[in-house]
Amino acid sequence: MRSVVSSFVHAGRRSLRTALLGMVMGGAVLHVGAARADDNGNLVLQLLERVNTLEEQTRDMRGQIDQLNNQVQQQNATLSKQIADMNFAMQNGHGGASGGAASAASTAAAGAAGAAPLASADGAAPAKRTAADILKDGNAALLRQDYTAAQADAQQVLSGPKSVRQIDAQYLLAQSLAGQKQYRQSALAYYDTYNRSPHGARAPSALLGVAATLVALGDKASACQALDKLSSEFPEPEPRIRSAEGIYRKKAKCGG
Repeated sequence: MRSVVSSFVHAGRRSLRTALLGMVMGGAVLHVGAARADDNGNLVLQLLERVNTLEEQTRDMRGQIDQLNNQVQQQNATLSKQIADMNFAMQNGHGGASGGAASAASTAAAGAAGAAPLASADGAAPAKRTAADILKDGNAALLRQDYTAAQADAQQVLSGPKSVRQIDAQYLLAQSLAGQKQYRQSALAYYDTYNRSPHGARAPSALLGVAATLVALGDKASACQALDKLSSEFPEPEPRIRSAEGIYRKKAKCGG
């Protein structure tokens, strides 16, 4: 029904107006000698009014069809829900489906048991890992090149309560991302480490990490800017920082 009305609305409206106007013009030509000008003008107005009336009726019909379609969709949705509810009730009322419910319950129980900390031999629950413990595990993972585990530990500390440990966690995150060759994210993480504590113990290493990752990305000009910032803010860094700075200056072909 929608397709019939739709074709009538879109195609019939123009053809109806064209046909009626053609009838008017044709009638005017056939009776040009017999009809007066004012009669022809009245006829044209009457026919145009008729066309407008038909168009209004078509719009009304289209609105009614849309309403009917909406009602049908709502009824279908209600019926589908009722069928689903009936199936659920039937399954729970018979032993065949109760096994599924029992299985789901056992799965949930197993998940709850897995989420609970395992008791030690004496029955006491193990102590919760502190931020220091997590960072220790994360750095150990970094040394054995398990960069994914190191990243997870770093993010766990960063998502916890604010503390001075988060600077170390941010630095660990930058290192783990660099190990995964995610150099762009690593550069941002290194610079975030510097921003968290511009004068802290991690700041020189963080700026050096920014330079190293920028060199890996091929952005030598930005790497040189990071190294210049390092030398200006920390003119007397640790020997290892100074040595690494010289290496990256050569890689980036920094002037001066």
